[in-house]
Amino acid sequence: MSSPKPIAALLRQPAFGVFARAVLTLPYWASGIAKLTDLPDALAEAGHFGLKLAGFVVAATILVQLGGSLLLILGRLSWLAAGALATFTALATVIAHPFWTVEDPMARFHATNTFLEHIGLIGGFMLAAALVERERAGR
Repeated sequence: MSSPKPIAALLRQPAFGVFARAVLTLPYWASGIAKLTDLPDALAEAGHFGLKLAGFVVAATILVQLGGSLLLILGRLSWLAAGALATFTALATVIAHPFWTVEDPMARFHATNTFLEHIGLIGGFMLAAALVERERAGR
């Protein structure tokens, strides 16, 4: 069953795609802005996770979060933006949400859900890049 005509018309609007990509990237550009405006806290966060070269890690994180989000929202180099955000998400998820190390069953349940939610974001980036490519191809 296809979408009702008003919904289908909305989904075809270019502004809807821009809005959807802004919503998808919200956690990333919000985090990038927070890190940029509070570098000491961002460096402390990197240190908390035992990351070496914290300054480099924070700079790269801000670049990927803000640059990737902006490119994806604008539909420019979407394959690169989505790939960068997906790779960042995969690495950050393994570092920050290692559910397999959590002993308490309830805490493991919550950590597993958080891990899987982040994997879902990676799928969202894949879809966003595919949809931008289809828009560009005129489908």
